[in-house]
Amino acid sequence: MRFSQTGIAGVVVVDVEPRGDDRGSFARLHCPDEFAAAGHPFAPVQTSLSRNPTAGTLRGMHYQPAPHGETKLVRAVRGRIYDVAVDLRPDSPTHRRWVAAELSADDGRALLIPEGVAHGFLTLEPDTDVLYQITPAYSPGHEAGVRWDDPAFGIDWPAPPALIAPRDKAYPDYL
Repeated sequence: MRFSQTGIAGVVVVDVEPRGDDRGSFARLHCPDEFAAAGHPFAPVQTSLSRNPTAGTLRGMHYQPAPHGETKLVRAVRGRIYDVAVDLRPDSPTHRRWVAAELSADDGRALLIPEGVAHGFLTLEPDTDVLYQITPAYSPGHEAGVRWDDPAFGIDWPAPPALIAPRDKAYPDYL
């Protein structure tokens, strides 16, 4: 695996290094030892799948505040997404900044998103599935979010959403 730091501390692009032969290819998607050696210790305890039949589906921007904060490793396992992370850590030098990466099933690329950073994505193709590896386990009742189009962040989405949950539209302005 190759780890590339983004403009936000702890938000890391993880590229796979497939080994191929006549049968196809094989790639390691996660190894706690490799993540730790790269300075990003991550041992997920939960794996979730988001199925999205409609291109232009926007999910986000979600997070869980401390003490229930989550770290997520996100990848498209079918289709393509525009994946976005927004730094909500008040003491961070990149507070309110965002980064994005296109993730596709074809390239296996993933985005590691630390706690204190909101996450969301826009599907770029129909029938897109997104795999989440998460630590710690989800804590019901502690969900939070910021609005996908909040001017406090100025996220440059590649297209307007075709489908978005009422909850995700209704988050108040970030102060």
